[in-house]
Amino acid sequence: MKRTSAVRDPRAWLDSHINLERGIGIPSATARATAPTRDRIQALLSLLGRPELEFSTVHITGTNGKTSTARMAATLFDSLGMRTGLYTSPDLGRINERILMELQPIPDEELDELLQVVALCEPSLEKPPSYFEILTAAALRGFCDIAVDVGVIEVGLGGTWDATTEVDGRVAVVSNIALDHENFLGSSLPEIALEKSGIIKSHSHLVLGETDPDLRSIFLDRSPRSVWERDRDFGVVSEQVAIGGRVVELFTPGGTHEIFLPLHGVHQADNAALALASAEAFLGDPIDSETARHAFANVTSPGRLEVVGRQPLVILDGAHNVAGAQSLRRALAEEFTIDGQRTLVVGLLREKDPKEMLAALGADDCTLLILCPPPSPRALDPRLIEQAARELGYPEDQIEIAEDVRGAVGLAVLETPRDGQIVVTGSLYVVGAARSMFLGVGR
Repeated sequence: MKRTSAVRDPRAWLDSHINLERGIGIPSATARATAPTRDRIQALLSLLGRPELEFSTVHITGTNGKTSTARMAATLFDSLGMRTGLYTSPDLGRINERILMELQPIPDEELDELLQVVALCEPSLEKPPSYFEILTAAALRGFCDIAVDVGVIEVGLGGTWDATTEVDGRVAVVSNIALDHENFLGSSLPEIALEKSGIIKSHSHLVLGETDPDLRSIFLDRSPRSVWERDRDFGVVSEQVAIGGRVVELFTPGGTHEIFLPLHGVHQADNAALALASAEAFLGDPIDSETARHAFANVTSPGRLEVVGRQPLVILDGAHNVAGAQSLRRALAEEFTIDGQRTLVVGLLREKDPKEMLAALGADDCTLLILCPPPSPRALDPRLIEQAARELGYPEDQIEIAEDVRGAVGLAVLETPRDGQIVVTGSLYVVGAARSMFLGVGR
């Protein structure tokens, strides 16, 4: 008989498992354990009593905008007085940020208790679960324990093989499709779309944000129960820059709403329309304008065009692919124009093409480029980014390399005048480390 007992340190136990996000614990001898499969999460959830079947969810996938859309949808449900569970990834500073209950990060004690429950199941599994599978199971068990009215669940990676796809996705949401994680999802947009379409079930109401006709058909081929499409059933009527965010008019089948969105970037208006449509699809009824205004006015999206310092102005944005970098560049041009110095702090993961990322970010728009490795085993050597910058024609005397994020940010603050601007980007790991420096948050 397999022995079961509580683990002494739940966080250390969690960290001992395969972590695809950070590239930890994946020696060649165990490579097969990371092949696409949902067998491990299915077995784990069965041992936990199938908590994912005790509540319905809004299940969100896509290349960019997933986390912001999820946070907006959860805020809408909370404003309606619904008990809401929110699960997103990755975190910026503490793993508690991934599991929100009624918009609050799960307390340490409660998270440790859930990890203990999952740990007790592990000896009964044929193969140990991954880091992400453990956290997914813990979140779903936690949401079940407090009897949430709705779970808002962000896909970790892709869709078909993601651990979150075990949930009851009453509403399946697709934000958009762009190239990212090609080593896992495929090297073409249709391949990526096909992988992400795996969250759609026959009873799902699909809220589709992707508008490319060729990609749209891939999602429709899943034969969801019903479909709302961007620009036909929901979308943005108008939007304009305002102090501290944007004024946006959205439309859904339930009507139109003018809201203030305290987030930066035109793409956040698209995310807001997607979130509003998703919430109304789940409810089966329109949301009144007063509730919508109140909810969106209280939305936050840490690490997404987030201002964390002034004099100089410091902006953090977790753009980690070309499409995200292009969105950041557009937002800077529209909302954060500057006559003085712009310092760009960049760190990339090794699967990113540094030349493509620097071009998309508009590195030639900045006065000083500071490069650093993200705090991850998957970090790309900053010297390779420097080489890419030189090949793009960036002046050699305007490039600096720091040993880590702390050093890069410190150098940026030292060399940027008070009327200048610092933009930290390239990876959520870089943004998370910088955010902890400015706001005092961390693990």
